[in-house]
Amino acid sequence: MTTTPPSPAAPANEPIRALEAASDLLKALASPVRLGIVRELSEGGKYVHELVTALGVSQPLVSQHLRVLRNSRIVTARRQAREIQYGLTDDHVAHIVLDAIRHAQE
Repeated sequence: MTTTPPSPAAPANEPIRALEAASDLLKALASPVRLGIVRELSEGGKYVHELVTALGVSQPLVSQHLRVLRNSRIVTARRQAREIQYGLTDDHVAHIVLDAIRHAQE
């Protein structure tokens, strides 16, 4: 007779809302282009044309992914004359992304 170990349960002090918020964050990051955008923005604010050049993808594609990141409150936008400069809301997400990239390369 074999017994299976019990599955780990969420600690009582970790409400389901926090887990759902973390899941939403990870869903927003679940794209190579969005990971690339966060990686680029971890170095500082950038304009769309800089992201297009760095990532080697089209401007409409970068804009579409920036919209997802803005809606998830991962990225902020600040108008600079005729252009919009994008930046990270905070450095926590950059750490998650950079750690995930390093882990994948091991």
